[in-house]
Amino acid sequence: MTPPPFDAELAPVVETLRALRPPLAAVADIPGRRELNAAEHRTVEELAAEFPAYQVAEESAGDVPLLVMTPASSRGVLYYVHGGGTIVGSHLGADVPNLLAWADGLALTVVSPGYRLAPEHPYPAPLEDCYAGLLWTAGRFAGPLVLGGVSAGGGLAAATALLARDRGGPAPAGQLLLCPMLDDRNDTPSAVDLDGRGLWDRTANDVGWTAYLGGLQDAPAYAAPARASDLSGLPPAFLDVGTAETFRDEVVAYAGRIWQAGGEAELHVWPGGFHGFDSLAPEAKLSRAARAARLTWLRRLLGQ
Repeated sequence: MTPPPFDAELAPVVETLRALRPPLAAVADIPGRRELNAAEHRTVEELAAEFPAYQVAEESAGDVPLLVMTPASSRGVLYYVHGGGTIVGSHLGADVPNLLAWADGLALTVVSPGYRLAPEHPYPAPLEDCYAGLLWTAGRFAGPLVLGGVSAGGGLAAATALLARDRGGPAPAGQLLLCPMLDDRNDTPSAVDLDGRGLWDRTANDVGWTAYLGGLQDAPAYAAPARASDLSGLPPAFLDVGTAETFRDEVVAYAGRIWQAGGEAELHVWPGGFHGFDSLAPEAKLSRAARAARLTWLRRLLGQ
């Protein structure tokens, strides 16, 4: 099959980025990628200087570090899980300025967990860290709590929502799942057709899932939410994904199964979008449209 083209404005960006950081090909590539990503990490002091409108602190839920960014007048909380394939990234990484660039103005406190990374800490360690951080956040702040994340963080957010439902934990007001990593089977048409294209292709996805599952032969639903047999009773969901990325079909299928279970989901499939396009090419027209759609959904969800 012929894969869809990249958006004309995004195509040169994705090719440049792919040349600078070729997709992972093996678990052995993870340390080198972490070194590259480390340059994007900030200290709490740097974040405080960069975002003076927020009170910035690092708290902890047991052994889980939590970045907490509180505006002068908070009207709720966005509990946001960073991306990185479960193998790279940080709660003090590049997601923070990208997140605040589109979330600013909602008067939400942002809390982000520094979950342990695979393969050193495979499932369920990262998920349990995210859940511990959710419990801490729900117990600390008043107002509506939105559970969100991007890429692997979106998958962990979806799994945390399932875990909270089944353990009788906090009930988020909504779940914001941005190009989420949901299905370890890695066999959808978009995964197959787009292998070798974009920034997170089928081969890289296999590296991430292999590291995260740590030798498990059959992934449980809390590891790979696409495997969940029951998607009822979940918070209202916003899901978005590009047409030209590995996760396209699993995200579309997940939204469909939420509807089939009687749940609420808003799905956006951005034509020509590659994985993470809105943060990596923030000035592109498609990126602006994606951020606007998320803000509209959040404002409606929160009654703003």
